[in-house]
Amino acid sequence: MAVDPSEPTSASQVTTTKQISHPDGRVELRDFSAISESRYFNPELAPVPLEQRTWTTYNFFALWMGMAHNIPSYTLAASLIALGMDWVQAFMTITLGNLIVLVPMLLNSHAGTKYGIPFPVFARAFYGVRGANLVALLRAFIACAWFGIQTWVGGLALHVIVGKLVGGWWLTAPVVLGQHWTLWLCFLGFWVVQMLIIWRGMDAIRRFENWTAPLVSVGFLILLAYVAVKAGGFGPILSEPSKLGWGSGFWKVFFPSLMGMIAFWSTLSLNMPDFTRFGGSQKKQVLGQVLGLPTTMSFIAIVAILTTSGSIALYGEAIWDPATLASRFDNPLVVVVALVALVLATISANLAANVVSPSYDFSNAFPKRITFAVGGLITGVIGVVIQPWRLISDPSIYIFAWLGFYGGLLASVAGVFIAGYWLLGKTRIELDALYMDGKGSYWFAGGWNWRAVVATLVGAVLAVGGAYGGPFPEGGLIPFLKPLYDYNWVVGLVGGLVTYLALSRTATDRTNEGVIK
Repeated sequence: MAVDPSEPTSASQVTTTKQISHPDGRVELRDFSAISESRYFNPELAPVPLEQRTWTTYNFFALWMGMAHNIPSYTLAASLIALGMDWVQAFMTITLGNLIVLVPMLLNSHAGTKYGIPFPVFARAFYGVRGANLVALLRAFIACAWFGIQTWVGGLALHVIVGKLVGGWWLTAPVVLGQHWTLWLCFLGFWVVQMLIIWRGMDAIRRFENWTAPLVSVGFLILLAYVAVKAGGFGPILSEPSKLGWGSGFWKVFFPSLMGMIAFWSTLSLNMPDFTRFGGSQKKQVLGQVLGLPTTMSFIAIVAILTTSGSIALYGEAIWDPATLASRFDNPLVVVVALVALVLATISANLAANVVSPSYDFSNAFPKRITFAVGGLITGVIGVVIQPWRLISDPSIYIFAWLGFYGGLLASVAGVFIAGYWLLGKTRIELDALYMDGKGSYWFAGGWNWRAVVATLVGAVLAVGGAYGGPFPEGGLIPFLKPLYDYNWVVGLVGGLVTYLALSRTATDRTNEGVIK
């Protein structure tokens, strides 16, 4: 029997599985001999030794500053202005969404710090050693799409920078495959730089985050200052009225927009164990995230909202893409300095938010064949194939179709995690069993836990079965579920959680840790 990690003991207490529970509540597995030959084990998926869990509060704060301060975060806030909200409505929507998504994020982060395991290995405790690939690959493909989006918008910013430096011919070069060939070149260059960093591993990403984090705000502040000066101060910007009012027109847009704001970080709410597994303590990772996510996202939100509102006052339209907005500026120095900072910000965010997770996820699918670096390369290739320029072409598609749909899917997974780890398992996990082939608490039936799969499907169908608008039929994919789609993330979370609890509590083959075999 493994040591109960919920009961801190001395660091010297070791069981037959070599699972050690330390006084601060963190747990490690010292002896990998029983699982090292398993096809579900490799060194990058193994629990992180305690001496290597060195991330501080600042590391987590810097991580969030790097992930939040990027062009898609800016466009997220700016798109609400484009949809007709005023600055108060947009800021309220984004801030509330960030506070809500922080809750499941911290709940799932706990396991990473406690056990030193990444997201796909954590998922094995509930979906089975094989079944975890279902949710890991779902998360991975969404991250690939986000990697492509971030790389595309970063390439756009780079395209504008070079155009300001070498002349207008760069921006009006011949069109190839629907885009200027110079834009394709910037997109490729941006892609290659990121691949070179990820090839050097997690430590290279952490170092990059640390030195870029204090700089990433500069570009956005320059954009805001320039627009404010040109508009004659903040008065004209703050006086831009809402096109929706505060009546039914606003609330009809508010709830699906709120779901989109939550969905923006719903990916990280699942895979934060990929980062918190390196945490020096629970206090450090919690404090770093509480200080990091709401504050940095609120900052970028208000900057984006004010800048986009300023673009209405200056140009008569809401320009929600900062690269497009900067291209209209007369001062080339302002454009270059601002967009260089934005490019650095976007690389920082993309590496942390959209490459780390799928690298682990693809490695989890084939532990003996795919390393972290190879997984990152796969992410980069899929991110191009998915044609990200189409996903970010329209603010309504961006929020209601893309963000809303995948947010509902991932919310059902979060519901299973919370139910399994906190309500059933009471935060107890058998580390060695997570890697065992054909046996152990998490092998279930053939490596799959059907209860988790069913709960995920139920939650997902309830959440996104009624998807409408954009690429979906106006009457909804499943018409009678259409009213639920405006609340997709909440519906998916509750649906997955309640269904998993119901199926698990009616089972008779529960272990004394509360986990279903």
